Amino acid sequence: MNLKLPATPLRRAFAAALTMALGLAGCGSLPGSTGTVPGQLSDATAAPASSATPRPSNAATPREYKQDAARHIYARNGNRIYAGKLPPLLYAVGTLSVSLDANGRVTGMNWMRPPKHAPEVIAEIERTVLSAAPYPPASRIGKLTWTDTWLWDKSGHFQLDTLSEGQLSQFQDPR
Repeated sequence: MNLKLPATPLRRAFAAALTMALGLAGCGSLPGSTGTVPGQLSDATAAPASSATPRPSNAATPREYKQDAARHIYARNGNRIYAGKLPPLLYAVGTLSVSLDANGRVTGMNWMRPPKHAPEVIAEIERTVLSAAPYPPASRIGKLTWTDTWLWDKSGHFQLDTLSEGQLSQFQDPR
């Protein structure tokens, strides 16, 4: 049975809106559709960096590996790390899972909590993650996924929750 409904202004408007929405969906607005690795939300690419493989991690679990990954990111971004306790109000907070192969190369990202109000921070975090590769190979684990929360100050400096120095209360003087 081939039922054809008469075209009404409402149906034409709905069809036009649906066509536009589907067209926009193909323009990179869907999660993971624009990046260099699956799950990436931005089109950020790695900045030129050293391709030297760091010393292997001796971590036995992804939870232990998270410390090594955070230290590795800090070592590659020393001038961008927020020194001391963070202010009480942060510009952005995002939680990202990063998948690595056995050699420490990024194979995927999964935003568990993206800072959607700050797409420039999403792009910068993804660029930072990609630029820090290769990560210490997890010799005892092989491929793995580690998750950390990025605490982003309005100055553009950050801390990872794993290595965070904490946060000032709203009643403490930040000086």
